[in-house]
Amino acid sequence: MGSDERNRDGLGRLGLLASAIASRSLQVAPAEPGGPAWTDGRVVFVDADGSPRQQVEALVVQASLLAAGSLDPDVVRRLAWRPELARRYLAVEGHRALAAIEELLPRTLRSIVDREAAARADSPVASLATARSRLAIDDPPDCFGTIRTRPLLASAGRARGSTTRQRTPSEQRRGVLAELAEEEADAGVAADPFSSPVGGGGALGRLLGHLLRAVRQLGGGGPPGADAPTHRTRTPTPGGLGTVFSTATRATADEATGEARGMKYPEWDVHRRRYRQGWCTVQEVEPRTRGIDPLVVSDRYGLRRPLARLGMGLDFCHRQAQGDDVDIDAAVEARVATLAGSAPDEAVYLDSLRRRRDLAVLLLLDVSGSTAEPAATGRTVHEQQRDAAAALTVTLHEIGDRVALYAFRSQGRSAVHLVPVKRFEDDLDALVMRRLRGLEPGAYSRLGAAIRHGASVLKDRGGTLRRLLVVLSDGLAYDHGYEPAYGAADARRALDEARSQGVGCLCLGIGASTDAETLRRVFGSAAHATMSRPDQLSRVIGPLFRSALRSADVRRRVPR
Repeated sequence: MGSDERNRDGLGRLGLLASAIASRSLQVAPAEPGGPAWTDGRVVFVDADGSPRQQVEALVVQASLLAAGSLDPDVVRRLAWRPELARRYLAVEGHRALAAIEELLPRTLRSIVDREAAARADSPVASLATARSRLAIDDPPDCFGTIRTRPLLASAGRARGSTTRQRTPSEQRRGVLAELAEEEADAGVAADPFSSPVGGGGALGRLLGHLLRAVRQLGGGGPPGADAPTHRTRTPTPGGLGTVFSTATRATADEATGEARGMKYPEWDVHRRRYRQGWCTVQEVEPRTRGIDPLVVSDRYGLRRPLARLGMGLDFCHRQAQGDDVDIDAAVEARVATLAGSAPDEAVYLDSLRRRRDLAVLLLLDVSGSTAEPAATGRTVHEQQRDAAAALTVTLHEIGDRVALYAFRSQGRSAVHLVPVKRFEDDLDALVMRRLRGLEPGAYSRLGAAIRHGASVLKDRGGTLRRLLVVLSDGLAYDHGYEPAYGAADARRALDEARSQGVGCLCLGIGASTDAETLRRVFGSAAHATMSRPDQLSRVIGPLFRSALRSADVRRRVPR
């Protein structure tokens, strides 16, 4: 075997490390001899003649840029044909992206992170603004490589071209999807480096651990880093939702509209790239129960078994000299240290300890007007999502978790109504089931405000360390002054805020015809799934819950 082939094989073995850092499948290939490292989003090119340490440093930088959203198409387009701006942007954004994963890097590689430079920006857009300013910015280190805009944009174009989108017959529906497709709704939010694009944990050990173990447990399938696909779509038969608009012109009689007392929350204005402080008023309104029979939960959809395992997992003691399994993070760091010429740490095992149940779950049920539309099964989206919420609430309560259920709708920013069907301190009784059955779809969906209030309730009343927010919605964020692109950006921002507080986020759509691309724009990197019937929930609920909780666990452990 010649030296070129040996170099190529050596670089190929680094593909696993690149994939782990970027939370996506990446290959590593040789660049031009003596040339800078670069990536097209699918392949990382590094100098095959460089030393092992130089190769690893260059690879880590390029993979971290992909993980942090630094090379997303909207940003790269602004750098096209502007090499000086790209150089200044890379000098700032490279350090910011590395700082986001610094805790995951081997200690021998942390010296390349300039924390002062990283502190200049908190997102790719902020780094771009800094690069455009008149501030003096040092040249990026050689290991940062370069940004080649044309290959990145070409790769992104091929990815878009290979995606087919479901079309619905409604002209209004097509207009909404067109508006969403034209604007990347939240260019001001950096991709969460601790959550993979398929909803997995995102950290080195979690991605590689899934690569090595999930295939044996679940029979494979799904992208690297997930137990099972955590952004799943079961496309219903055409004929579902036809519009995002309300079927009611005003809220129900016992929900007073207009300016009223309540909790004030900010809202993310994607067009101005800033928050509108105290913009939305959330009011908790009591549901009507008089003359309503309790909802009978006749089917649990087989949820008990996958959910019973979640709160009774194992606490893993990392970096042990002996244990039950291999600590993938430690093993990867030991391998990287070896490649970099340092002595590896031999404590590369996990030891485990069974823990008690410690989980609080808050379910947010969308009861806006769009959920009144019939689904492919003949029942409305609301009826199917209501039944799923009831089954989840009863099952979680029975297995010993703290659970709350709130419904939400809105009539403008001053009247975002959350209906407490069951608070954490309430018993699960006939009154709760009457409240649930009495819910009727109407008005609109200011999704971001509902998510912020749900996260606040979880924080204040959850009473446990591990907290999970489950949103059951068709994903159509729309209200007065809350158009789809704006609403999608705000909802995604609200989910990111919740996860930054250590709250796991999971979004479910049941019976809705909302396509996967629209859901991705609204829910971002939070674990989410859509299915045509509630009885399909048991197949994905375990991996989705684990993914959301694992992401929250990682965010809690990382210093802010």
